[in-house]
Amino acid sequence: MQAIRTALPDVILLEPKVFGDDRGFFMETFNVQTFQRLTGCAKPFVQDNHSRSTRGVLRGLHYQLGARPQDKLVRAVAGSILDVAVDIRRGSPTFGKWVGEILSAENKRQLWVPVGFAHGFIVLSETAEVLYKVTDYYDPQGERAIRWNDPDIGVDWSYQGEPLLSAKDAVAAAFRDAEVFP
Repeated sequence: MQAIRTALPDVILLEPKVFGDDRGFFMETFNVQTFQRLTGCAKPFVQDNHSRSTRGVLRGLHYQLGARPQDKLVRAVAGSILDVAVDIRRGSPTFGKWVGEILSAENKRQLWVPVGFAHGFIVLSETAEVLYKVTDYYDPQGERAIRWNDPDIGVDWSYQGEPLLSAKDAVAAAFRDAEVFP
């Protein structure tokens, strides 16, 4: 597996070695020793999540504050998504900056999104299935969201038209009003 640093150095794109032939392919999607060496994260993953969405569904920008913040390792196992991370660590030199990476069943890449970053994605294909591992359990009291189209962040979602949002995401906080990491 290869680690590719993004414009936000703590957010890392992981590219697996894929062994393919006319029968199909094989790849190692997770190895704790390799993962720790590439990311520096030694926390155990405690929960796996799986979502399926249709074209234009936008989920995010989500994060957890309080006692249970979550690091995330995200990959698309069907279809393709634009996966986005926003630095919400006040005092960070990249505070308010974002990166976006295409994750797809074809490229088999994964995005490491550590604590201190808001996360979201939009589905670019007809449908997409996204798996993500997290380092802590979901805590509804700690759940927060920032508006997907906040002008102070300016994420380019590379999508024509209005995305499909949950009711909760449609009323998410503006970045300037959001509770963020110290």
